[in-house]
Amino acid sequence: MPRLSIFRRPSLLLAAALALSACQRAAPDEGYDESAAADARRIEADVRYLADDLLEGRETGSRGHDLAALYVAQRLRAMGLRPAGDDGGYTQRVPLLRAQRLAEGNELVIERNGATTALRFRDQFLPLLNYDQPEARVEAPAVFVAQAVHAPKLRHDDFAGLDLRGKIAVLFGGAPARFAPDQRAFYASTEEKLRAVAERGAVGAVFVATTGDEQTYPWARSAEDWQRPGMRLRGSDGRAIDSTPSLRVVARVSAAVADVLLSGNGHTAAELYQATDAGRLRGFDLPGRIVLAARNTVAPLESRNVVARLPGSDRRLSAEHVVFSAHLDHVGIGPPVDGDAIYNGAIDNALGVAVMLEAARKLAAAPTPPRRSILFVAVTGEEKGLLGAQWFAQHPTVPAASLVANLNLDMPILLAPTRDVVPVGIEHSSLAPLVRQAAKDVGVALSPDPAPEQNMFVRSDQYAFIRAGVPAVYLNGGVEGARFGADPRAAQRNYLSQRYHQPGDDTSQPIQYADAARLARLNARLGRLIGDAPQRPTWNAGDFFGQRFGTDGSGGDAHAD
Repeated sequence: MPRLSIFRRPSLLLAAALALSACQRAAPDEGYDESAAADARRIEADVRYLADDLLEGRETGSRGHDLAALYVAQRLRAMGLRPAGDDGGYTQRVPLLRAQRLAEGNELVIERNGATTALRFRDQFLPLLNYDQPEARVEAPAVFVAQAVHAPKLRHDDFAGLDLRGKIAVLFGGAPARFAPDQRAFYASTEEKLRAVAERGAVGAVFVATTGDEQTYPWARSAEDWQRPGMRLRGSDGRAIDSTPSLRVVARVSAAVADVLLSGNGHTAAELYQATDAGRLRGFDLPGRIVLAARNTVAPLESRNVVARLPGSDRRLSAEHVVFSAHLDHVGIGPPVDGDAIYNGAIDNALGVAVMLEAARKLAAAPTPPRRSILFVAVTGEEKGLLGAQWFAQHPTVPAASLVANLNLDMPILLAPTRDVVPVGIEHSSLAPLVRQAAKDVGVALSPDPAPEQNMFVRSDQYAFIRAGVPAVYLNGGVEGARFGADPRAAQRNYLSQRYHQPGDDTSQPIQYADAARLARLNARLGRLIGDAPQRPTWNAGDFFGQRFGTDGSGGDAHAD
């Protein structure tokens, strides 16, 4: 039976079930801040709806996400913004494939020196979802390929002297520490690594977790989430877009069993970790053979981006578009924590969407629109791999060449009062002076990225636009306290360790709606400055992303080195 959408008539049975569920829900403790300004109150109202249990975590393709999309579309309609989606409406269809692991039929067996070692599914290994072959198996010799990085311009080649044809690539994640942050972020991408080993003839791949990976994201969390579905964009032929079908099975193994996979050739996992940190890591053939098998379901699915347009006031420049984006999806329903299985996503990213809506309201209510047109896009599928943004960037509902800049909002962790904003990515393009002017106009300080090693510039929806050659900036929550005792950095650390992608990311948190309103004012002012500027933004000369993806003559092939 096709997935029920709110854009179709619900069955009486479902309607009755929903009505019963609604009757059983406890009334939320909403509170009310008498001192809040109107813009802060509007943002709070949007967050409280989008992060309510009624929407069941807004997973991509779910009824809860459809409800959220309908809400955002009608909010944009009420502001007087024009529909800019498919067929004259406010939404853009995003075709997907949805895959989910099955409990049986998964194997990772190491045959070495006359012995056979079978790793335990979930506890020690997990196959990645396969959108090309729901049931696959491969048996082949293995090669350790370090971090699978091929970057000749940086004088680095992990594949030198190695033959991957017909073999299984075994690798660590990440990229060399000597690389600049932008380069390290690009080459650390899982997709880039899989593309690199597939191009060299590998038939499978195994990612080996390190002790550092374990500290960042414990294996136990991956094991607990083994049934969580994944998604990929679906092409017109019904097949997955950007997949690597020649890699029949790809798996991950925990750091606890790294030695089982990497030993047998005079190396230990600890030695290889140390070689990675020291920049001395080299690949080598592994003795014996590896057997990989995986089973998952695959089915077509559809979700929606929400797209609205504020027409520009200039006859010529109105044909160009500044794009605001914020992802509407979250991770849905998951393993219960203290009896709560709904992952509401209040900070991630109901708050970001609400800030975008308030910025849209400010721009729409201005006496004169910006000279350039403004697009507001609430994208789906960010949590599944930036899918909605990727689809929009590759299939925009306006001419692709008309997209001049992207301003993205994602997970502003505003849980303690701040006096600043962190603009991620301003060093890459001519957007920098406009961001500084907007901050001056609004009266907010700008702080440098406190964690550049996390590579946030490539980890949210702006990266889909960057890959399409569009200069972008990501305005994030601040880190400097606005009053004595306020510690935004500690609040952010606590959120990331305790509530990020957990049921606790709900509206019971001390969300600083006044700070969110200021962030909306900053985004609106920046949108105005970009929209009115005589020239469209450009990548800075010699910028890594501009050279790799730029479309203004300074860029090149995305895979050129």
